[in-house]
Amino acid sequence: MTKLNVSNPKVWVVIGVGFAGILILAEANRRRLKARNSIKQDFGAFIERIELLPFPQPPPPAARLSLSGLSFAIKDNIDVKEYVTGFGSPAWKRTHEVATKTAMVVTALLKNGSTCVGKTIMDEFGLGITGENVHYGTPTNPKLPSHIPGGSSSGTAVAVAAGLVDFALGTDTTGCIRVPAAFCGVFGFRPSHGALSTIGVLPVSQSLDSIGWLARDPSVLHRVGHVLLQIPSIEPKRTRCFVIADDLFQLCNVPKQKTVYVVTKVIEKLSGYQTPKHLNLGQYIASNIPSLKGFIEQSTIQQNGMSTLRALSSVMFLLQRYEFNTNYEEWMKAVKLRLGSQVTNHIAAAVTLAPENIKVLYKVRTEMRVAMQNLLKNDGILVLPTIADPPLKLKSRKGLSAEVHDRAFALLGIASMSGCCQAAIPFGEHDNHPISLSFIASHGTDKFLLDTVWDMYSSIQEEVSIQSSASPLPDTNGSIDASEFLKEKGNTAFKGKQWNKAVSYYTEAIKLNDNATYYSNRAAAYLELGCFQQAEEDCTKAISLDKKNVKAYMRRGTARESLLFYKEALQDIRHALVLEPQNKFASVSEKRLRKLIS
Repeated sequence: MTKLNVSNPKVWVVIGVGFAGILILAEANRRRLKARNSIKQDFGAFIERIELLPFPQPPPPAARLSLSGLSFAIKDNIDVKEYVTGFGSPAWKRTHEVATKTAMVVTALLKNGSTCVGKTIMDEFGLGITGENVHYGTPTNPKLPSHIPGGSSSGTAVAVAAGLVDFALGTDTTGCIRVPAAFCGVFGFRPSHGALSTIGVLPVSQSLDSIGWLARDPSVLHRVGHVLLQIPSIEPKRTRCFVIADDLFQLCNVPKQKTVYVVTKVIEKLSGYQTPKHLNLGQYIASNIPSLKGFIEQSTIQQNGMSTLRALSSVMFLLQRYEFNTNYEEWMKAVKLRLGSQVTNHIAAAVTLAPENIKVLYKVRTEMRVAMQNLLKNDGILVLPTIADPPLKLKSRKGLSAEVHDRAFALLGIASMSGCCQAAIPFGEHDNHPISLSFIASHGTDKFLLDTVWDMYSSIQEEVSIQSSASPLPDTNGSIDASEFLKEKGNTAFKGKQWNKAVSYYTEAIKLNDNATYYSNRAAAYLELGCFQQAEEDCTKAISLDKKNVKAYMRRGTARESLLFYKEALQDIRHALVLEPQNKFASVSEKRLRKLIS
């Protein structure tokens, strides 16, 4: 090693510069750690801490205000006097003045005794359901710190789940309260469209926007609802008629023992609750919304109903982008924006959307509300998963895949497009992820829905606890005898389009003989009935018994496509083509799936 000449002043300059650099780096790291620790203190939920004190309590003997002692936070698209409403965007905040009035919903909460303690982070412009914001950071999901919190009301959900506030106000356009409520394991309520005043709230899409709230405790959810919706405390008790959307539960991998079975057992215990009905909601919507037909992609499986729900969500996005563009086109042109990639893509779609045939979008929305009103009337409650998939891991390179996106919005578009009220309800956990089920009631029946959640939830908790420790419900199998005869009877019923009979015969044959053909045939009958999850399971069993069963691969591909698992469906179709290269149906299916994935 060459010796340094310490008498050379240049050496001391180099040493000094190097030492200064080390000090600067150390200070930068210290500040970064300090900032990270300060974020952890509030889980990164708040964009700004404020304090809005409640109105004075009335003197005795008047009763205490209904929300006394409760704290709340608000999303960064809700106005507070003398503060700039940031809309989750530095560009927006930089180009707008402070609000001159506080939003009416906030004032209503202050009048009833609660205290506002801060404004929370949101997806930029409310365009997204991941909860990620490239400018302000992503709030930490208290339930799953390594996963996204969901959005766009991400900070509100995190503040509630972390116990930083008792409840929080957010907005929901395409799932912006329901998704973070599900991912963070709290209650979320999206009221009927137009039920609350939007004065002082920045819109995303006026035809879809709804101001809602989140809470950890169902009693708080209930009390806040009564204040905001100005609901009379006394109302005649109604019977409750539950409708379980069987096709939507097939999108979700959570065992029905932890979802549908829990709801059914609770209903059995409570008075005034009728035995639940079962429905294929996709097929119901396909039959009752004629204006939607032009948006349904023509495919070999379009009759299954899932393509209808995908079409409904596509109309929802067209409507959202059209109205967002109408609201903000001038501002976007005037300001040079630095946006996150997801927001950039969304706004680009909004800006380039042509307004032709826009009336059809509104017609679909009107027909959807009428259809849901006819289905649920004033005493019906639709039961469905809030979200199909668990939250993604943070900074996932792939983001939301096409399949996850389609499954999510097949569920979320129902309330958004009908204007119905929806409550997202925690239902325990599965594989360490929160489970969330939703109840949807007709437009205008918000009190009925809030009362139902409040009435049921203690029983739901008890049943969830029982089922979480219970063994999985068993399947039955038997010995071999006369199975071929039963299979032939099943085939005859299938040809006669008696799908349920065919399933029964194939099931009896399977009990006698664990045969790949029987499983594959029963899967074909399940496909006709729209029971895609059962069809997928049967095909998987058939393939495990016979790796060269082309029909099983084809049918599983159809089932998975219907469940919006496009990549897995494509793998099945390609397996079938390897085994049978000249299969024309498989070739057509492969092209369609490649197009869907791209």
